[in-house]
Amino acid sequence: MNAKPTPQPKLPKKRPADDAETTVEISAELQQLLLPVEQWLAELSVRQMSEHTIEAYYAGLFQLASFLEAGKLTWTRCDKRQLAKYIGQRLDVDALAISSVQQELSAIRHFYSWMIDQGQARINPTTGYQLKRAPRPLPSIADGDLLTQLLEQPMPDTPEQARLWIRDKAMFELLYSSGLRVGELVSLHVSDLRIHENGERGEIRVTGKGNKTRLVPVGKQALKAITTYLPHRYLWEEQGDTALFISEKLGTRLTTRAVQQRLKIAANRAGIAQNMYPHLLRHCFASHMLSGSGDLRAVQEMLGHSDISTTQIYTHVDFAKLTQVYDKAHPRASHKKRES
Repeated sequence: MNAKPTPQPKLPKKRPADDAETTVEISAELQQLLLPVEQWLAELSVRQMSEHTIEAYYAGLFQLASFLEAGKLTWTRCDKRQLAKYIGQRLDVDALAISSVQQELSAIRHFYSWMIDQGQARINPTTGYQLKRAPRPLPSIADGDLLTQLLEQPMPDTPEQARLWIRDKAMFELLYSSGLRVGELVSLHVSDLRIHENGERGEIRVTGKGNKTRLVPVGKQALKAITTYLPHRYLWEEQGDTALFISEKLGTRLTTRAVQQRLKIAANRAGIAQNMYPHLLRHCFASHMLSGSGDLRAVQEMLGHSDISTTQIYTHVDFAKLTQVYDKAHPRASHKKRES
């Protein structure tokens, strides 16, 4: 049996220029610098790493390779001083957010670890290098009335839009009911859903980050919406697609982009001015569950957070709301002078 060829990551042949309509050819020196990068990414591709991650790694390392080329440096001559100079350029000149530079730094760290394993480098310049993190912003939260306005809006008038709303409502109910990421939602299979005999309880098997699976309860309203949607799904299905949520036109698995667009359409139809996006429903699930139960560990488990500090941010959201209530209600809370 012939061995299958090693798949290569999809990498650009030209460097993007400032003008979106023009491109700049990659020099021979830069091509030489990018050879080990392409070898590393090819290995990651074989290990089934996502295309999105591979493209992000390539983009970050391309920028560093361009920096090294301009300074007539090689990978092995990039020390902590050069790395600090490069990071400073990305922050100050290119005006990247700290979170974006953190992602680039992660790619550089992993790449140099691979270079050392391959005997192509001796020192990882990222070792001990720390970039000060920006304060994590508190997530946006929609109140319960706004979610009711979204999820209990009237059925659209046209049959086509009515059918789509049946599916969309099932998706949005599930996002809010179980706190799923949009990527987890579109990855669901029909077999991941379990509905108990009485139809009032159920759970969903979710594959999250790092291919870790978790079992999450599904609320009564979400189960009702999914049960209403399923007969339509089986009519739309093409080519034996096992996805839970599929396109009516194509009969195949929906994309994350499609879910984002459908949520904006539904919010607009319901007359909601607030920017609605799938992750907002996950934020609402976490905040509302935490304020209602106070059980941080349970919420962490349902969200699929590996680190409880990620879940704790929702305690800050709840406390921010609490302080607003306090400031409005307590007679001694206001710093404004009262008229006698």
